Amino acid sequence: MKNLLKMLFLAAAFILALSAAGQPVIFEKPLSPRIANYDIEVELNAKTGILRGKETLYWRNASSDPVTELQFHLYQNAFRNTKSSFMKEALGPKPEKKMEPKQYGFIDVESISLATGEDLKAKMEFIHPDDDNAEDRTVFRLPLDQPLLPGQTIIVKIEFTEKLPEPPFARSGAKKEFFFVSQWFPKIGVYIDGKWNCHQYHSHTEFFADYGVYNVKMTVPWKNLVGATGVQVSRADNGDGTATHFYHAEDVHDFAWTTSPKFIEVNGRQNKAELRILLQTAHKNQAARHLDAAKLAVKYFESWYGPYPYPNLTVVDPAPGAGGAGGMEYPTLITAGTLRLLPKGVRAVEMVIIHEFGHNYWYHLVGNNEFEESWLDEGINTYSEIQIVHDLYGAKGSMVDWLGIKADDLQIRRYSYIAAPEFDPIVRNGWQYYSGASYTSMSYSKPALMLITLENYLGKETMNKIMREWLSRFSFQHPHTRDFIKVASEVSGQNLDWFFSQALFSNAVLDYAVASISSKEIGKGQGYDFDFSTEKPPAKSLPLKTGDSDKPAPEKMYLSVVKIRRLGAFQFPVEIEMVFEKGEKLREKWDGQDSWKEFSYVKPKKLVSATVDPDRKIPLDLNWQNNTRTAEQAPAEKKKTGYLELLKFALHPR
Repeated sequence: MKNLLKMLFLAAAFILALSAAGQPVIFEKPLSPRIANYDIEVELNAKTGILRGKETLYWRNASSDPVTELQFHLYQNAFRNTKSSFMKEALGPKPEKKMEPKQYGFIDVESISLATGEDLKAKMEFIHPDDDNAEDRTVFRLPLDQPLLPGQTIIVKIEFTEKLPEPPFARSGAKKEFFFVSQWFPKIGVYIDGKWNCHQYHSHTEFFADYGVYNVKMTVPWKNLVGATGVQVSRADNGDGTATHFYHAEDVHDFAWTTSPKFIEVNGRQNKAELRILLQTAHKNQAARHLDAAKLAVKYFESWYGPYPYPNLTVVDPAPGAGGAGGMEYPTLITAGTLRLLPKGVRAVEMVIIHEFGHNYWYHLVGNNEFEESWLDEGINTYSEIQIVHDLYGAKGSMVDWLGIKADDLQIRRYSYIAAPEFDPIVRNGWQYYSGASYTSMSYSKPALMLITLENYLGKETMNKIMREWLSRFSFQHPHTRDFIKVASEVSGQNLDWFFSQALFSNAVLDYAVASISSKEIGKGQGYDFDFSTEKPPAKSLPLKTGDSDKPAPEKMYLSVVKIRRLGAFQFPVEIEMVFEKGEKLREKWDGQDSWKEFSYVKPKKLVSATVDPDRKIPLDLNWQNNTRTAEQAPAEKKKTGYLELLKFALHPR
């Protein structure tokens, strides 16, 4: 796609003609199946915040089934009232007390018909496939009079009216003259495995859609800049104080855009990708910082995992008060967020840009289902983020290195995991986790710790091959967790079911500890091998007869005993380091299968300490504080360590 920009500008007139004729525009050999293709025209009334749109959907039945109905998402209806499933989950039992009138948003389908002119509006039916909330209006079905046969394409025309929440409540919304418009158009679900996968919008779920081609025309105030998925084909002055921006995107499964008159535009390039930063005026002193972070993100992901197939990337800095739109990802368009006086040593900007760009790989290229298997996106991406910032800034201060304060991204993720380590398995529908903390722990933190643990077990080179193969094999597809396990096992040459069955499909906790350690001098002993010259056994042991009194006394010997315990159900091989007097060290390996393991030594030196996982290769270990014990310490108490105690050590491990 290296010549895409040139082709687009040269062919602008051709695009308009084809769009008017009712055909999706396709320039190059498809990278994806291109099942769901959209032509959309939308006009923003910046004073009222109302959007009015016209959409033409070209949907192809790529299955082997006759399809008798269509299902659509209306995501913005999550903000319509306090009865939506999203609001009930996000705001609790009395959401009315937490919302102001302008914070609500909605989307109404004004008309829906086939290209043949058949009106389908009366057939629309709101459904709630995930719960029993009949008030939720984020999904509707559309029965068809005639089944759509395999390979056939249906053309659906929709007119809609929409209001964005103010300020941005969850990803999309408005703040005065700033608009961030995402999940904004009637969007068809995914027909897969013989049925529609079209979930409601929940407070702890993101998205799932098919790939296609988008042609989108956005009419906004003339003075506004626009950033959007894809590349800009044209900008037309309408002569009425508005301008229409035409963007085209290929092989994407979503389209988002933003507009504001107060953006500062900064441009750059990394490899073949054109970079564009839309920055708030108040943050102009951080322009280079944003651009450098975007360059590093593209550089690392291409070097480590594979080519970035799109021609550009836009990074959006949300307006003050619009933080709800920050830290989010869309194809070729990501949002960050910063503060005017954010010190360089606090690397929030860098981490967020690297993380959000990573979604262009682990979600936009590998199109997994975030509703049902969020770890395949968030967890894998968090793993990549941690590894990249460690490589860039070092492990000790990868996130914060300012005024003597150091914080590591890995430590922060461990803190998140420890907050909710065992309520749920990783693989679970996003709206069914025990709590928001458990969703975050199981979708972001634990999967990242799991993958770093696996990398340290298999080796960095092998793990990198796994990730590259995962990207190569499943780009522009909809893979599942089992597919990842299969790739990891094939590339590593090992059956890794034993690892993933515990890490992904159970709530088993990994926790190994040094339970006790002792080192005592071996006494001279009593018994039949010793000299009893009196009628009664001596109160103290006598030395063995050597037969030569002028020889030196034998060297003192010590019996050292270490007991290692597996405190959690998760079984994993561990390494233990024994440290003796004068710095002598000895490494032992244990398969970790039994509930405990004893090691004993007879040596002329005392044992000083024992440490499980001395190189910290197992960040999935819940409690690093119990990994080390010295001979001077009292035996471990039998009471279970509370989570509050673990939290104290999460950010400051030994």
